[in-house]
Amino acid sequence: MSLAAFEPKVLVLAQDLRARGLRIASAESCTGGLIAAACTAVAGASDWFERGFVTYSNAAKVELLGVDETLLQAHGAVSEAVACAMADGALQRAPVQRAIAVTGIAGPGGAVPGKPVGTVWLALACSDAPTQAWCLQLQGDRAAVREAAVHAALQALRQGLR
Repeated sequence: MSLAAFEPKVLVLAQDLRARGLRIASAESCTGGLIAAACTAVAGASDWFERGFVTYSNAAKVELLGVDETLLQAHGAVSEAVACAMADGALQRAPVQRAIAVTGIAGPGGAVPGKPVGTVWLALACSDAPTQAWCLQLQGDRAAVREAAVHAALQALRQGLR
């Protein structure tokens, strides 16, 4: 997977964020920092990208983003509740107006009943609107699921600017 594949979406996102004077942060689990990497691959990203939290483990989600352990126990890491808590935590812990979170099962293992490989939850937290979440059922191998999740996250950020 090449970061160049994300560049067109990142450039449009960057233009929109600059025009509005907004900054973003990412909170990532299954993408392992790919959203942050895609954003910072373009020159001038420091104008609008503040930071990325890579919270692959449940402990990291709790420690870095303030995700409540009871949410993880009740819903699992791959859930709407946890994705929203991750996004809200990033929004609270960074000087930003938008935060995107992603948690999912990229495979090839990790599937559980009701959550097959390719299940990904995205959440977008905004300083001026309620947090929104989407469940995606992505296809392909691990790399394809992760790549599709990054594309979806970049799209969700753009939609959150409308």
